[in-house]
Amino acid sequence: MSEVKGNRILAVCSGCSIGKALDVEQLVQTIGGENEGLYCMQHPALCSEAGVQQLQGVIEENTAGSVAVAACSPRVKVEQFRFDGSYIERVNLREQVAWVMDDGDEDTQTCAEDQVRMALAKLGSIKDVKPYIPENLSSEILVVGGGISGLHAAIEGAEAGYRVHLLEKGNRLGGYAGRIHRLLPDPGKKMELRDPDIKLLSDRVEAHDGIDVYLESTVAGIEGEPGNFKVRLENVEKTNLTVGSVVLSTGWKPYKADNLSYLGYGQKGVLTLEEFEKHVEIDRVPDRVMFILCAGSRDKDHLPYCSSYCCTAALKQALYVREKNPNAQVYLVYRDIRTTGFQEGFYKMVQEDDAIFLTKGSIASVVSKDDVLQVIVKDSLLDDEVLIESEMVVLASGMVPNSSDELNLNYRLGKGIPQIEYDFSDSHFICFPYETRRTGIYASGTVRAPMDMESSAEDGAGAMMKAIQCVESVKRGEAVHPRSGDMTWPELYMERCTDCKRCTEECPFGAYDETEKGTPLPNPARCRRCGICVGSCPERVIGFSDYSINSVSAMIKSVSMPDEFDEKPRVLVFVCENDAYPALDAAGLHRLAYSPYVRIIPVRCLGSVNKVWISDALSHGYDGILQIGCKPGDDYQCHFIHGSELTEQRGENMQETLETMMLETERIQTSFVEITDHHKITEIINEYMEVLEDIGPNPFKSM
Repeated sequence: MSEVKGNRILAVCSGCSIGKALDVEQLVQTIGGENEGLYCMQHPALCSEAGVQQLQGVIEENTAGSVAVAACSPRVKVEQFRFDGSYIERVNLREQVAWVMDDGDEDTQTCAEDQVRMALAKLGSIKDVKPYIPENLSSEILVVGGGISGLHAAIEGAEAGYRVHLLEKGNRLGGYAGRIHRLLPDPGKKMELRDPDIKLLSDRVEAHDGIDVYLESTVAGIEGEPGNFKVRLENVEKTNLTVGSVVLSTGWKPYKADNLSYLGYGQKGVLTLEEFEKHVEIDRVPDRVMFILCAGSRDKDHLPYCSSYCCTAALKQALYVREKNPNAQVYLVYRDIRTTGFQEGFYKMVQEDDAIFLTKGSIASVVSKDDVLQVIVKDSLLDDEVLIESEMVVLASGMVPNSSDELNLNYRLGKGIPQIEYDFSDSHFICFPYETRRTGIYASGTVRAPMDMESSAEDGAGAMMKAIQCVESVKRGEAVHPRSGDMTWPELYMERCTDCKRCTEECPFGAYDETEKGTPLPNPARCRRCGICVGSCPERVIGFSDYSINSVSAMIKSVSMPDEFDEKPRVLVFVCENDAYPALDAAGLHRLAYSPYVRIIPVRCLGSVNKVWISDALSHGYDGILQIGCKPGDDYQCHFIHGSELTEQRGENMQETLETMMLETERIQTSFVEITDHHKITEIINEYMEVLEDIGPNPFKSM
């Protein structure tokens, strides 16, 4: 990387109440006087066509390499303030100054000037970036798993013009869907069961010119990075592939039936849904059949979650019984019936059959006596306790995802995809449902979450679209979610590296491998650009072109400190760009006031905050440091998985820094918010200001 070339420009907007809250003329004169060679301009509506044209002309006339746009939030008007060939730094004078601080107040004016100073300091320390693009790029895509999700993923990818390699460890395509006796009715059509159509889909896949199918094959190993994954297949030919991205569709297996002995499993005539699916094709169906729903599901001792498909599958199999034996009676005992979407109509159709009896209740016991299964149902709608005799009992057990270790990743953080509590592949399930913690590898279907066949088909298509998006992003040297389009990437200055392994261990996405000694081996295309490695490194080895130890330190030091006797504290506020920064913007939209003594620096992730910045800020004279990020925890909101948790873990080191400097521990505070917490975030700031008022000024102000 090299220094950003060209002159610098400051463009200030006075619209949207900015001109009412601030003396824009004075701001331009003050900042212009402090920065020799800085071209300053102002406009009453900078985002208007006339304003953009004027700014474009100034950029071209001055061959500007960097431009500070002091106007509205960087989260809006993105296209208007994008100029090819120039680095643009946005200064949020509208949402985070003019709309939340007193009009015409001296402290409001000073805050605005400081925010501009910080932006210019950053512009003075950033580098030009040459995008990282892996060599020997591949646009081909690997799909692991030939079930319904994998089949739909393969078709979608091939139809979009990409070469797809479909891997199936069995001797045929179709997965669990290939073992289904009958299908649910088509939504909106005649309410009757359909013949399976998975064979048609499998034949279509095998006949497609854009799809290579590998049966009885497994992954022996995957290494590399998006755009250049090296894949070794274990099959007759032991094929080697190079692919740009991977879709994981390895499906599920039934919950272990041996664990359901308390519901009678192991006794003659007690089957699972999967076993009955086979039974109904080859054997007679008895006259009395009972289905027990939530068999081992939604149970803290077994599967604590709902598997989504079981209720509908049991209702469907109840119709199997009635089709195969019109004289049969069917009982369904349920805790709750959960039939999603169009399946509600199917549920109502089943209810109309007078020979199918449904009752809410729980199972007290299942006992075989004289070749008859006696089931005691308690807390039912019929009575406190009911004895029902049946010739067959079918347990609607839940689904368990297959292990993602089948990928055999050659990553220091493991062979498979990190999993959440219930062993489904981990992702940011709120914002990025297909993404895993391994960049370029996308989970689909029941390995990702419990779902039915229709949802699995949609999931396969969705995951393939993300896999294609990844391939195309890597070709341009751009990051994928959540910093989509970011062309920066981490550079390591190995001369200072001490092989401490902090970066390799703390990266949430496995972007770093390492040598036996512990030296990091970066895979830049795996990087999500969160900057957590920047925050982890004690030797300041790692940096991005526009986000480094030096660039943020320059911002921190650019703010002038008032004298300790002025009683005007300065508080540095690090806010994560994903939840905390938008929450601050929303506070501005709601005109929720907070202190003009704060100086805000957005960070990629709270986990990217380096200890050096804390020391620099305190040494410079900031009275306090407030860190606000996404909520950590099991139901995390953190877009970078555990950045917020790392901030909490690093808190002990921060306390050591304060003790070394002989400062109060309260001078550093960390808080967490959701994107909707615009009321809470202003309360956090204002309450913290009250804490600092009690503590008093930073003694370093007088040095």
